[in-house]
Amino acid sequence: MKRSEELHETNRYQDDAFPVGLYVITRKGIEPEGRGYRDLHWHEELQFTLVTDGTMIMQVNGDDYPLQEGEMIFINRNLLHMTKDLSENGRYVSINFPDRLLSFFPGSRMEQDFVAPYTGNITFPAFVYSPEIPWQREGITYIREIIAMLSESGKAPSRCVSFREYRIAMKCTELWYSLIGNSYESIGTPSKTDVRKQQRIRDMLAYIHAHYMEPVTLGEVAASANISEGECCRCFARMVRKSPLQYLMWYRITKGQELLSSSDLSVTEIAFACGFGDPSHFIQYFKRQTGVTPKEYRRRMGT
Repeated sequence: MKRSEELHETNRYQDDAFPVGLYVITRKGIEPEGRGYRDLHWHEELQFTLVTDGTMIMQVNGDDYPLQEGEMIFINRNLLHMTKDLSENGRYVSINFPDRLLSFFPGSRMEQDFVAPYTGNITFPAFVYSPEIPWQREGITYIREIIAMLSESGKAPSRCVSFREYRIAMKCTELWYSLIGNSYESIGTPSKTDVRKQQRIRDMLAYIHAHYMEPVTLGEVAASANISEGECCRCFARMVRKSPLQYLMWYRITKGQELLSSSDLSVTEIAFACGFGDPSHFIQYFKRQTGVTPKEYRRRMGT
């Protein structure tokens, strides 16, 4: 298994014969279980995310996309992304589905001309929908309709009467047709260099995720992608907006937050488990990143 697979999210569907997933995310968690708030990852599905409450910042391939309540963002497949910020009572809903849903059948003309050239294309990482623009407002309406259909409780007495899955699939296709039809002129062709950089940053992030509990040097991070330390720093600056060591500290604190809210370990034990040789350094960095001490954070989380 490659190290980069730790960043890879595998979506689990209620029905594998109908791979469309609905996720509801707040600062407290994600329902059903998956990769949520401030969790850098990538997946093979296309994603449409609607902000239902508050505001958020989505980071895709190192670029920030601020979103207001009522706005939506499309995130292309196989690209690193995370919710960088979410307002206190913020909430968003994500719909994930594979691009094969749009192709009708493998090798189809639709797949060759209207799906494959655009999905996973790093020159088209994301797109923000505004309700002020008619065709984008229509796309937001499509997602709301998909959410409503996916939220229907239970199964209809007769699947042939409800046509629920078929209606959702058609609405996903309409959504894609609208997006590509209004955007195709601005979408370029990725270079081999762009693809190589994408893989390098995945490898380096995965190395940090696998070794954050240990002492980690810049040279080791660079070596995980077979590049120089200088190129390593440039990759992080472009794709993550942090230096490699800044990301390491950020990730350690993020793992510390998880342990504070999910375990009974002491602050000292958590500090050591997250790669800090001195608990006071853990407390210092934790407060700098979160605004509160570890004990205050645990009290707020009710654990």
